[in-house]
Amino acid sequence: MTHAHADTRTPTGTRTPIDIRTLTDSEFPDWLRVLNTGFLRAPTPTDRDVETRRSGVVIDRTQGAFDDSRCVATFRSFPQEITAVGGAAVAASAVTNVSVSPTHRRRGLLSRMMAKDLAAAKERGDVVSTLIAAEYPIYGRFGFGPAVSVAEWTVDVPRSGLDPRRPGPSAEDGGRVDLATADEVRKEGPALHERLRAEQHGVVNRTEHGWKLATGELTVDYDPWKEPYYALYRSASGEVEGLVAYRADDKWSESGQPQNTATVQDLIAVTPAAERALWHFVCSVDWVTAVTSGFRAPDDVLPLLLPDRRAARLMFVADFLWVRLLDVVRALEARTYPVPGALVLDVRDEAGLAGGRFRLDAGPEGASCAPTDASPDLTLDVGTLGSLWLGDESAVRLAALGHVTEETAGAAGMADVLFRTARRPWCPDVF
Repeated sequence: MTHAHADTRTPTGTRTPIDIRTLTDSEFPDWLRVLNTGFLRAPTPTDRDVETRRSGVVIDRTQGAFDDSRCVATFRSFPQEITAVGGAAVAASAVTNVSVSPTHRRRGLLSRMMAKDLAAAKERGDVVSTLIAAEYPIYGRFGFGPAVSVAEWTVDVPRSGLDPRRPGPSAEDGGRVDLATADEVRKEGPALHERLRAEQHGVVNRTEHGWKLATGELTVDYDPWKEPYYALYRSASGEVEGLVAYRADDKWSESGQPQNTATVQDLIAVTPAAERALWHFVCSVDWVTAVTSGFRAPDDVLPLLLPDRRAARLMFVADFLWVRLLDVVRALEARTYPVPGALVLDVRDEAGLAGGRFRLDAGPEGASCAPTDASPDLTLDVGTLGSLWLGDESAVRLAALGHVTEETAGAAGMADVLFRTARRPWCPDVF
């Protein structure tokens, strides 16, 4: 086994090597303790937490940094698929559970674990690496770029203009909303989500383990399970086209008036009718005076569904999913483009994993991309290309910031025409 080492000085001044290695099963409980500490949870995991967490971990893609026998940093990745523009599923390496003990920060441990994982992902043939960044400044230096943003709204239900006494949109098109059990969600949810990710760029696949956690079949002690309410939307033909899971608090005014908030945990829909019906349903639940949307795309239709769109108060918009390209050719060929066009991109990658000069010939039916010696139209780093890949960012805007260099006049504008999408990408899942 090849180990990476970082040297640190002991109080006596001698150097002790910090060993970065692939985890073993016996080391997992200590590794989980370090992870809990980094994420500000109760440090010592219960036996159930160890069992549940271990069942979802690919151990040979899990790293620990060890100072003597003590684990001091954590890192793991797992196989994932992400939907490119146009609906193609792209092989990704998803990075998660990154932490460094406060006693061992600023010693290059994350850099070494990341370099090892990205090199392995490149060797496996993964097209991109993905992660959810807890802090913005960390991951740009590793070639990741913010590629998908999320937004959250709170709907003031009494002000929204919706009349809870009137049938919702589901009644108008012959569809219906039915309350559901966790068993029904586990049965219907996976196929519904597969339909969603076949058409919505930015969505990542969900695993069986993830569905079990989301529906309470598997639980962890550090985050006590509270069963949500579930509802399914069925079309007039009986086909499941939407799912919502939500929780509600129990808050009343001093005068006995309900002031309850429903918080949406998950809402996925594959037709406009299902999306309208489920939002109308959640906003019409008795005693609910506010609805918090959960993570949605910044151009989500929720505010526009309300007779008074000002009733949807935007709580935040933030970067969410970050993408690191590992294979420029396959990444650019995996997606579609709205119009025909060509660009020569000079991609800089300090890590040496995906840099080079490439000619992209793109169009609605797909694209071809190949290394070239031609003069570049745009020069940019690999993280910037990651931000452009799913269509959420503007090359013109990045050029104004100096993150894209326009070698040919108008090339940034052409990049926007080719890369940007009519609807923004969306990733509903934290991983």
